[in-house]
Amino acid sequence: MNFPKHIAIIMDGNGRWAKKRLLPRASGHQKGVKAVRKIVKHCADNNVETLTLFAFSSENKNRPKEEVSALFNLFLSVLKLETSKLDKNNIKLKIIGDMSLFSKEIQIKAKEAVDTLQKNSGLTLVVAANYGGQWDIAQATKRIAELSVDGKINVEDITTETLGSFLSLNNEPKVDLLIRTSGEIRLSNFLLWDIAYSEIYFTDVLWPDFNTNELDLAVQNYNSRDRRFGNRKESF
Repeated sequence: MNFPKHIAIIMDGNGRWAKKRLLPRASGHQKGVKAVRKIVKHCADNNVETLTLFAFSSENKNRPKEEVSALFNLFLSVLKLETSKLDKNNIKLKIIGDMSLFSKEIQIKAKEAVDTLQKNSGLTLVVAANYGGQWDIAQATKRIAELSVDGKINVEDITTETLGSFLSLNNEPKVDLLIRTSGEIRLSNFLLWDIAYSEIYFTDVLWPDFNTNELDLAVQNYNSRDRRFGNRKESF
């Protein structure tokens, strides 16, 4: 099976998974972490270059305080527990998003984890935390505007490539396949620039139940598609 270079996943359905089982939402998020472990390993084993996971959107902070607090604590515990495992598997970590929302402890642990894993040469695991696609484009535009005011970049030289170079995923391959679980059919402000020509795969499976077989189905579907990148296929 031909796995794409870059897979991005909107991991949706933790809360519904827990509700179906009469469990607190936190249990769904904890079960979701176990699914992450399986998918990360499977991607690494199949030579995927980059796996980007939507862990916490910029809109999630508007959820009930108890759930947001539980998500933050879970994020911190994952950083503490998983870094050594990622290191043993030669996985590099990158965290994108506005980290100012998180506590100082989480920010420090996040930086330590990224620094510890930066020399690894296997799969790059990108975790989007307090991330939004509109935020990403806005912060890139702001940086370009600042350089323009300082005379370091000419307005006429600003191209799509210029803007792309200031986005969070500027050093990663283009997203080939975007997967969203749980049956929702929307992008939820995720990687709006980077998925311009991505193949998109929606599944009804809730994230905690998304396993390696489900990922293989998504990749098989991806392999069946005719990717044209905006070009018209010539007819004979």
